[in-house]
Amino acid sequence: MTETPGSPNQLFTYEHDASRLELLIRIFYWILIGIVLWVYGIIAFICLFIQWFHILVLGSRNEWLSNVAKGYLEYLVDVMSYTHIMTDKRPEIFPVPVKIFKE
Repeated sequence: MTETPGSPNQLFTYEHDASRLELLIRIFYWILIGIVLWVYGIIAFICLFIQWFHILVLGSRNEWLSNVAKGYLEYLVDVMSYTHIMTDKRPEIFPVPVKIFKE
C-alpha cells in the first residue's frame, strides 16, 4: 500500500510487481476468507433484520447491532484489494479493526 505523508493508507492502489507463488497461495486463502465472510455475512444479516424491528418498535438504533454490520462491511472492504488481485499483501483471515474514511 502506498502512503503519502499526512494521509491515511489507501486500500486500492496500483502495484506493479506481483508474485507467482502468491498467486497460487491466494487460491487457498480465498477459500478461508470466503468462509469467514460467509459466516460473518449471515450474522450481519441477522443483526440487520433484528435492527429493522428494533427501529420499527423503539424508533432508535441498537449500537451493538449496528457495530456488527459495520464490522462486516469494514472486513469486506479490507480484504477486497487482496481478493481482487490488486496487491500481494495478505490480510488477516479473521476480522481486525480497520477504519474506512470517505474523502
